[in-house]
Amino acid sequence: MKKIKCIFLIISIVVSLTACDSKKTDKKEAGFVPALDENTECSITVAGSYDNFEALEAEFDRFNEIYPKVQLSYMKLDDYNNILGTALEGEDKPNIFFSYAWMIGNDKYASVFSHAEDLSDASLNLDLGCIRSGLIDHDSEGHVMMVPVFSRSYGMLVNNDLFKKEGLSLPTTWTELLKVCEEFKEKGYESPMMGYSQESSGCFMYTVAYPLFVATLADKPEALKMANNLDPAAGEYMRPALEVVECLIQNGCVDLNECNKIEDNYTQVILRFFEGDVPMMICSGDTVSGTKKRESQSEAFSAAPFNYTFLPIPLTEEGGYFIDSPSVEFSVNKDCDNLDMTNEFMRFLITDDELNQMASVKRLVTPTEEMSFDSVYAPFAKVPSERTISPEVLGITDPLAVQIKNAAYQVGKGDITIDEAVTMYGTFE
Repeated sequence: MKKIKCIFLIISIVVSLTACDSKKTDKKEAGFVPALDENTECSITVAGSYDNFEALEAEFDRFNEIYPKVQLSYMKLDDYNNILGTALEGEDKPNIFFSYAWMIGNDKYASVFSHAEDLSDASLNLDLGCIRSGLIDHDSEGHVMMVPVFSRSYGMLVNNDLFKKEGLSLPTTWTELLKVCEEFKEKGYESPMMGYSQESSGCFMYTVAYPLFVATLADKPEALKMANNLDPAAGEYMRPALEVVECLIQNGCVDLNECNKIEDNYTQVILRFFEGDVPMMICSGDTVSGTKKRESQSEAFSAAPFNYTFLPIPLTEEGGYFIDSPSVEFSVNKDCDNLDMTNEFMRFLITDDELNQMASVKRLVTPTEEMSFDSVYAPFAKVPSERTISPEVLGITDPLAVQIKNAAYQVGKGDITIDEAVTMYGTFE
């Protein structure tokens, strides 16, 4: 009996070790092959502006299946935008840090990018090809100083069950959008479309106007140059976008009084949508990222859950636009400790599987081509290439975005007319 027990014990140990090895094998078969000693001991820190980053920490655990002795950690830097440069030059400098497209060309962040590694360096073996090309920003010398781990777009959350209940079809054109709003109003819905409207930052007016303004400039290089230079003559190109905002409000598609009750453009937008009586909630993909976590926080949704998706707003007779922009990007501090292992972690992370996994946990838009893996974002995967626009590749600058944001907000609120907004281009702050 003792011999039999011994045999069973040996078998169980072998099975356990085989299971552990299979995890590593599975990861290797998925495309990642370790390039460094798997017994390497070191520490890697990622610095960012998120309060917490569970999705990234899950990636730390997956990386530790291969490199169990590497200690990975995430730390939030308070007042991130102002403190980042100092942190990169301090004693406890991070290995990887959040970076954003709007930082490029801003003198304030010149020192930040002086520490950034060129991620397009072929010797690093990063699979940048797994990321949608319109999301990768190259500097004037062709270098890639940041790589997107999440992306964003603009659109509307749609309560699919409400459309089904009322026997209405999802709108795919501007005419259909106006018609379905009218039909919802006839059925007793006070505001068929809603969104945050208390302040210009994150307001629904901007979410509606920005895609159409960018699309108007997309095939007009001279107009884009004027708009980026804040030339008042570029104001005329805002007119179509501002007319759409005004039309939605004047036609009763959006009730401003109802929208003004929403106190922020994130949690409160989501919870208001989860009340279940809003057919279409205008918002950004960053807002949508909070939906999964807040399903259980909404008493109304918990009591009566419904199917919802995120769609482009059909602003023209051809449909809506997919404004494909990076949300959070990672840069590598070339002056950090353990640079080789830092690059190894980036090589592990920048793959279809890991980026999709992280986007799934955070419920942000993945930067890979496989957008349909999350049904909420699947409609954007169906937008044709000719209606997909990458502002960063196009050359849209942050000052330009400020103009359309404030112009749309003030026109939507009725503070100024469209004609006044057009002449004021370049003066909005």
